Amino acid sequence: MLSKRTALNPPTEAISQNLYFDKTFNCEAVKIAPGEYYFTNKNMAIVTVLGSCVSACITDIKNGIGGMNHYMLPDSAIHKKDDPSSEMMRYGSYAMEILINEILKNGGRRENLEAKIFGGGNVLHGFNALNIGERNAIFVRKYLMDEGIRITGEDLVESYSRKVYFFPKTAEVFVKKIKLSSNLKLIKREKKYAQHINTKSISGDIELF
Repeated sequence: MLSKRTALNPPTEAISQNLYFDKTFNCEAVKIAPGEYYFTNKNMAIVTVLGSCVSACITDIKNGIGGMNHYMLPDSAIHKKDDPSSEMMRYGSYAMEILINEILKNGGRRENLEAKIFGGGNVLHGFNALNIGERNAIFVRKYLMDEGIRITGEDLVESYSRKVYFFPKTAEVFVKKIKLSSNLKLIKREKKYAQHINTKSISGDIELF
């Protein structure tokens, strides 16, 4: 069974190690944070919480291998060079490339890839001029279009954060909308990150719960 352990020399610092048993879906699961990703062909869940960040859930629909990333900015070109949090996986351009490449290296085929995309919420009050969430959403749509990967579902932008459960084996996604007032830790994390910066829709197999 493919997982982080069988990847061909992946950048291990970016692969989530946070495995746990999820009681909501009664299955093995892994949580990913900003700058992390995970891919597998096991019948398990990949879980993350998104504010203005974006995650792409990409699956080879015929071979049942897929994964999820979590990035904070579209591209490093718009980021301060001296920012200590500028690990490459925090940028969409790298996060997308590394996830797709790992899926392909481990048995996936490009012509079978489909994507569902989430996040980009307007959760950073006082930082609206930066349009972080909207920029992330625009980037991921364009990147997938340029790569010829079909988008089969999305839940982007709006004014709420999201908890996303992705099952790569089946390409199923469950999204829980979270009130901003109940997720102050996420907002605080993203506001801190935003201070370092210079400067609907496609339906699909997505269930809200």
